[in-house]
Amino acid sequence: MPTAALLALMPTAASAYPNPGRVTGSVVTHDPSMIRTSSGQYLLYATGGGISNKTSGDRVAFSAGADAFSSRPSWWRTYSSVPEAWAPDISYHGGKYLMYYSVSSFGSNTSAIGLAGSTTGQPGSWSDYGIVYTSSSSSDYNAIDPNLFVDDDGKWWLSFGSWWTGIKMIRIDPSTGKQLSSDTARRSLASRPSGTKAVEAPFVVKRNGYYYLFASYDTCCAGTGSTYKVKVGRATAVTGPYRDKNGVAMTNNGGTPVLESHGSVIGPGGQSIMNDVDGDLIVYHYYDGNDNGTPKLGVNLLNWSSGWPVAY
Repeated sequence: MPTAALLALMPTAASAYPNPGRVTGSVVTHDPSMIRTSSGQYLLYATGGGISNKTSGDRVAFSAGADAFSSRPSWWRTYSSVPEAWAPDISYHGGKYLMYYSVSSFGSNTSAIGLAGSTTGQPGSWSDYGIVYTSSSSSDYNAIDPNLFVDDDGKWWLSFGSWWTGIKMIRIDPSTGKQLSSDTARRSLASRPSGTKAVEAPFVVKRNGYYYLFASYDTCCAGTGSTYKVKVGRATAVTGPYRDKNGVAMTNNGGTPVLESHGSVIGPGGQSIMNDVDGDLIVYHYYDGNDNGTPKLGVNLLNWSSGWPVAY
């Protein structure tokens, strides 16, 4: 829980954004996802290469590690000529680390979500399980930016999506990590039917009886020209409908701000939420206006006392 001193410093409105917490060392990153192992090591995976890796012992000093994959799965070449993977999502279930990730080309929805598993979570230890879900140029959605959520009943759900008609969710079979054959519905969680289609990078958590959907809005990956921002909505069911603080549906351009550009912190997004020993963290990237727009790691705590996440 935050201390009284921290609470006194917390912004009183979502428009008063905190600077990222202090991180040092290897901090250049995109789309980070982080987990704390039973030994207390922080394992972070992010966009780039065969999925880039960093580790930390204290959540401050980060060191770069080897790629998740010592050799990249051959099927990636169908979806990207580079080939590299984006936006990994690391979690731990049933004695195993799981990592969903996406393979695509920028601006294209010829995309695929893949899955890998590891008993240690360490770089080079991952076994690729292949394709989970795909989209093509004829699809109205984009199969990237996956996030696994396991509900209180033990049901597994995968949210994903970028631009087009927005954020989607499918049901996952816990025994395979792939889509559940008895439920193949593709549900819509968030979209922007008017104006820009820019919503992506979903992440779902359950807190205080509500399901919360975090997503990144507007334009990523343009350095100091980025307009990325993080917004959130909540629902009483994992499949929605998600609404923002004002009651506006996330399927109709809704979303309550969590982080936006401020000062030299430009375009925060690509976020994931991690529960740590001192509370929930929002882990994200931003573009450093004091360093030519270099993408860097941002970490802040979240306070939920208002019923909505507030970064501090």
